[in-house]
Amino acid sequence: MSNDFVPALREALDQAGYTYDGVAELLGETAHTALSRNETVPGLRRTRGGSPVETLTRLFLLQTPVTGAEAEQALPGLVDRLCNEGLLEQSIGEVAARMDIRPYATDDQDLWVVSDLTPGLDGAPNKVGSDHVLGISSAATSLAQLTLREPVGRALDLGTGCGVQALHLAQHSQQVVATDINRRALWMTELNAQLNGVRPGQIDVREGSFFEPVRGETFDLIATNPPFVISPATDERLVYRDSGLPGDRVVEDIVRAAPTLLNPGGWCQILANWVIPAGGDWADRLEGWITDCDAWVVQREVIDPAGYVELWLKDAGVQGTADYVRRYDTWLEWFEKQGIAGVGFGWINLRRTDATATLRLEEWPYDVEQPIAPSIGAWGEAVDASRGLTDTELLAARPVLRPDVQQETFGAPGAEDPATVVLRQQRGMRRAQDLDTAMAAFAGACDGELTVQQTLTAIATLLEVDPAALVAEKLPAVSGLIADGFLELG
Repeated sequence: MSNDFVPALREALDQAGYTYDGVAELLGETAHTALSRNETVPGLRRTRGGSPVETLTRLFLLQTPVTGAEAEQALPGLVDRLCNEGLLEQSIGEVAARMDIRPYATDDQDLWVVSDLTPGLDGAPNKVGSDHVLGISSAATSLAQLTLREPVGRALDLGTGCGVQALHLAQHSQQVVATDINRRALWMTELNAQLNGVRPGQIDVREGSFFEPVRGETFDLIATNPPFVISPATDERLVYRDSGLPGDRVVEDIVRAAPTLLNPGGWCQILANWVIPAGGDWADRLEGWITDCDAWVVQREVIDPAGYVELWLKDAGVQGTADYVRRYDTWLEWFEKQGIAGVGFGWINLRRTDATATLRLEEWPYDVEQPIAPSIGAWGEAVDASRGLTDTELLAARPVLRPDVQQETFGAPGAEDPATVVLRQQRGMRRAQDLDTAMAAFAGACDGELTVQQTLTAIATLLEVDPAALVAEKLPAVSGLIADGFLELG
């Protein structure tokens, strides 16, 4: 299938002002927010003027037919061709969308993303086909915010879908390989690459399951939002979310395979679900999957079995159907037999290393700054700076308090000394750390001028305690402030 219509489509979208900011301004906050909830009525009321940007918004985002004249004005000379290509359909006097073309924006670039139509608008049934290709979703946005954006040679978008991550990766990678088992998804990825002016050949699409299309190859960066839904095997598999593997096996397989596909220092970043076993520890379980990689795993949310089943049955569009109760019961019974107490959701960040690996697995359900990728990169730098650091080397270091860290003090009014001193990050993970008097004084003195030894010795003198004892007691706390990103080593 030839995509020679794409340059003209790109020009029409651009000329209409059909960009993320343009549509947001057109709709206004109320209608734009309503659309994020799959409600179109406020948007329809804002797009009655018949201008090209209104027509395109009604056609593709609000999924409402427009007149043939309006479609021709917004897409001059393209309507018949887009109908032939399956993006539009015509009836007597009207044109309707068969696919979604959605404005999308990165920090410095306006993009458009072609995908299947959004199901479930205005309370309609949410039913989709087994080969449905998702567009811009909250998961896609989360992975984009998670992924490191340093220049790399080769990147892999594993399970590309409509190619959103590949478009991001193409902005800082010499070559991107995008894989998927769904041929429709690969066609959309190629279409989106061309629509957004990606250099020909920069995104290499390959059909196949997981790592099969790239066997024997290595990458500097892998980004993936795999089909991680944890469910019993059924005939109703949706390829964008169901892997066909039992439990969280798909995530385990990716984690175990990652070291063989990463160049030294390369990263694999995964948005995923995992099983929380009854009577077991999720972190111990995931740690057993990790080899030859530094790892920072963050559990952002825990969902109980009933809530999890309801979430994904709603996603499959079976709420309100005769089959709903049966499938709900079958799924819960399967969870019970598998010993699954809950499901964790979060991030897995792996970095290939030939040194002794640093593993950090934690629960963090609190607000974080987005994009979170810079904090992940900073964690990797901190691991490098402190790897193998002896106590003698740490005492000779000159740490600096991160610029965004603020100190908070709490105590009774009129009290001479605060009852509690807290360091709080204003950026990144936004951690908070309670400090005692000695460590509060230490943190306040970390400006890169004095060594750890000099600072702790001076504090010991002020507190009239033994310097050697204070150093021995507080050195682990200094290491903790470095690991948590409060202090940076030069």
